[in-house]
Order: sequence, then C-alpha cells, then structure tokens
Amino acid sequence: MPYCVVTAAAATAVAGEEEVRIFYQRYGHGAAKVLLIIGFAGTYESWGPQVKGLTGAVEPVDEEAQAAGDDGSGAAEGVEVCCFDNRGMGRSSVPAHKSQYTTAIMAKDALALMDHLGWRKAHVFGHSMGAMIASKLAAMAPDRVTSLALLNTTGGGYQCIPKVDWHTVSLACRFLWARTPDQRAILDLEVHYTREYLEEAVGSCTRRQMLYQEYVKGLSSGGMQSRHGFEGQINACWTHKLSTKELDRIRLAGFLVLIIHGRDDVVAQLYYARRLAEKLQPAAKLIELHGGHLVSQERPAEVNMSLMEMIKTSKSDPDLEEWSNLPKPDAGCLRKRDGDRVNYLIVTHNLLAKLQLILLFFFGVLYVILEHARRAIRVLKPVRVSASTL
Repeated sequence: MPYCVVTAAAATAVAGEEEVRIFYQRYGHGAAKVLLIIGFAGTYESWGPQVKGLTGAVEPVDEEAQAAGDDGSGAAEGVEVCCFDNRGMGRSSVPAHKSQYTTAIMAKDALALMDHLGWRKAHVFGHSMGAMIASKLAAMAPDRVTSLALLNTTGGGYQCIPKVDWHTVSLACRFLWARTPDQRAILDLEVHYTREYLEEAVGSCTRRQMLYQEYVKGLSSGGMQSRHGFEGQINACWTHKLSTKELDRIRLAGFLVLIIHGRDDVVAQLYYARRLAEKLQPAAKLIELHGGHLVSQERPAEVNMSLMEMIKTSKSDPDLEEWSNLPKPDAGCLRKRDGDRVNYLIVTHNLLAKLQLILLFFFGVLYVILEHARRAIRVLKPVRVSASTL
C-alpha cells in the first residue's frame, strides 16, 4: 500500500518520537496536480465525488508504475489528484499525544507528501479541518500552492462551535455518547446533510436509508476513530488560528482562493466563512450553495464545476480583481475605518460569539449531569416487593 513516511523531525521537531506514515492514493494523469485534504474523522474516500469529477477516474493509479506527469510528460489538459488520510485516522499512523496534532504539523505532513510525489506545486483543496490545514500550508509555503480552495471552513478555536440551539447541543451530546457504528452513522447523517437531501427518494428507498447502510458498512469495516486520533484532531481544530501576517501571506501570494460553503451547515457557520473571504480580498471568491457540512457530496456538480473553473483560470496570469466576487475592501459597514476605528458591530458580534461558547459549555455540562443523575436514580431505585412474595 502507498505510504509517505514523515520523520518526527520534519513534523514535530521533538526528539524520540516515532515516524508517522501517511496513507495516500493517486488518481488520474496530467500536468495539473491537485492535493485534497479531508476534514475531521474523515478518510480519503470522502473525496470520491471530487476525484471522479476532476479526473474521471474511479480506480487509483498503480504506485508500482512511474507517476505520469511527474517528469513533465503528462497530458497538459489532464488532472492528477492525490488524497490521503490525515494522521489519527484511517490507515495513517495514530500518534498517542495530542500535542502531535496541530494544523501546522498536519500541513507539514501534506508538504512531505508533495515532496514524496515529486510535486513542486499543487492546487490545494481542503474540507472543514482539512481547509484549516490547507490554509496553514498556504501560509507556510505559498510558493508551493497554485490555487487554494477552502470548503466549509472556519477560523478554528471558538469558531468551530456550531450555532447554539437545542438541536446542536443535542447532537453534540449524542455524538459524545455514540459507541457503535449504528449510533455514529445516524448522527453523522444529521450533522453532514440537510433534511431535504436525506429524504429524497432514490429508487425504492430514501437517500437517508441508502447512506445509513454505507456509513455503517464503512465504520464497521474501517473501525471507528481511535481515542488518540479523536482527541488529537479535536486539538488541531481547537488550536488552529491564522495570524494577520499569515493571512497577508496568503492574500498577497498571487494565487486564486475559492471559499465554498453550505448555507445550512450546522458544524461550520457561514458567517465565519464570509469573514475569512473578506480578509483574503482581493484574492478570494465566495460561493454559497444550498447544502450542509458535506456540500461537496450534496452538491458535487456545482462544487466540481467551481473547482475546475479555478484550475483552468490559474493556468493564465489571473486578475485577482476580476476573480473576486466580493465588495471592495473599503465598502460595507462591518469594516475598519481610518485604520484605527473599529465598527462597534464587530466588537458586539465577537462578544456574542464568546457568549455562545459559554452557553454551549454550560448546557453541555448540564445535560451530562442530568444524564448521569437519571442513570444513578434508575440503578439505586428500590425494587418493590409485593406482600404475596413474602
């Protein structure tokens, strides 16, 4: 099986740590190289609709043969895609310490994979946590990026917290208690897709029933994510942040940036995607689609068309002003004015966002306490004995 070995020194720079093996698959042939970085608890297989849409291939490249296009002889119009399992998931290594999981470390994994493949530059596309990794990679090594696509992304930290309502709190608590593939599959469907999409008829059944069987089969065969991988990738999301300097490096690097987001995403809030797009002007284009967190699977045709458009546009010397569909940086009431005066609406929104985090934590803890209390009462409740049994 194809693996890229990442040395501890290259990834974490901590002596004594074991090497990490990154499992990957390549599809298609061509001069255009595309690196796909999947999100939290996902595997390379989640990119199926994009692999097929970008390359037309469904079977991976035989790694025993020389990678077509690496020596410049690949078809000029073709696309070669590489997708992989992040550390902590799938067939890749699962480091035991959560300090070994940050978006910077995982971006170095992706760069090591590019070196392993012999790719000098690539179009880098990421989804959710993978988009955080992709943006960190672009900030660390902008000269290795041909274009950047961020799907259903946030800025990390408290921005990973979904909008606080009873539905999302319930989903979060049920997710923590899910122990079997069946329980996890039900939750994954509710989190990743819109209700309309799940209730669509597909033959004699609904899409929900079809996807449920696929999810259970995948979780049963590949196994649920290990505790170390789960905690590590959570740490990567929670500690992720792009500094102003890093945002400027992406914005001024000269490559195109595409941000795609589902309007009904309950995991990554659309507001933060819009904010990120504004910060990356004039390089960024924002596309909002009707769909949930896995809009790449719910609306594959629209997503693939947008990705292919960016790949083709990047071949020439693109005009960033023409690429961006956002208002000019000096327009709108939510922007800084005169360099120092910050609009009070921004400050108010930031305070409300932090209040959301506090409320979510409070209700989550309350839910767990009540659940434990209910179970304790049920265990300790005395058994009634009728007089006839004495």
